[in-house]
Amino acid sequence: MAMSGRKPHSETAAAPADGPQERMREREQQERRLRERMARIKHTVVVLSGKGGVGKSTVAANLAVALSMKGRKVGLLDSDFHGPSIPGILRLSESRALSDGTSIQPALYGPDLKVMSIAFLLQARDEAVIWRGPLKMGVLRQFVADVDWGDLDYLVVDLPPGTGDEPLSVCQVIPDATGGIVVTTPQELSLSDVRKCINFCRQLDLPVVGVIENMSGFVCPHCGRRTDIFSSGGGEAMAQQMEVPFLGRVPLDPAVMQACEEGEPFVQRLGDTEAGKAFLDIVDRVIETSEHRSTLVS
Repeated sequence: MAMSGRKPHSETAAAPADGPQERMREREQQERRLRERMARIKHTVVVLSGKGGVGKSTVAANLAVALSMKGRKVGLLDSDFHGPSIPGILRLSESRALSDGTSIQPALYGPDLKVMSIAFLLQARDEAVIWRGPLKMGVLRQFVADVDWGDLDYLVVDLPPGTGDEPLSVCQVIPDATGGIVVTTPQELSLSDVRKCINFCRQLDLPVVGVIENMSGFVCPHCGRRTDIFSSGGGEAMAQQMEVPFLGRVPLDPAVMQACEEGEPFVQRLGDTEAGKAFLDIVDRVIETSEHRSTLVS
């Protein structure tokens, strides 16, 4: 399958020679494939933030890896077309999407984690994606309907930051999502944006799985002393105020940043550090919340 930033697969698929009726038929067939794919996925969790720079993609990638480490079959969809960072975090930057003639094959990270990103379709790593909304929407629908996700316990979706058109489009493409995880840092500026994220979820009837306070204080790796560089506790207080679950706080750790730079999830390399332990506790809460909710629904 030849796909690039200038001529994605959806551009050719969206304009068959037979005109509007054929396009309508193709859209109906895609809707059917989308429903069939989603029917094989037990839980879909979207990871969102009110602004960039809070570690949302790091949280999404490590959440997916941690879930796979706990025996779940997981898919990770990077839906940020303009800043896809998931491949770099997982050392998959050289991966390219392939097709078996009927489905797009995702990249594999270990035996239980499948990954899809717009970065796998670009001709060059630094190629800019300059597409209008309808074209991005078409490719996004392909990522859900035409990627061979198989049977999954979880599909983790890394949303673009903010509450604008693109996050809205992603949430509308994915039916009946389990819920959203909102990532914030302790500063009031970030917390203000997170309140908007929570209201965004509520307007879409998307349950809020919980709030994660990232970069919550710095724990010295030498003496163990904690310093609240960006303050601490604001995320928990805000979650209480907005009446949504608080999943936990992850301290700032330079080793986490280094792990991301080197393409190794910190839950694998640093599971015994304060940041690693805190994050794995959060993953346990996500599992408990989502799977308990699924039991209640069934």
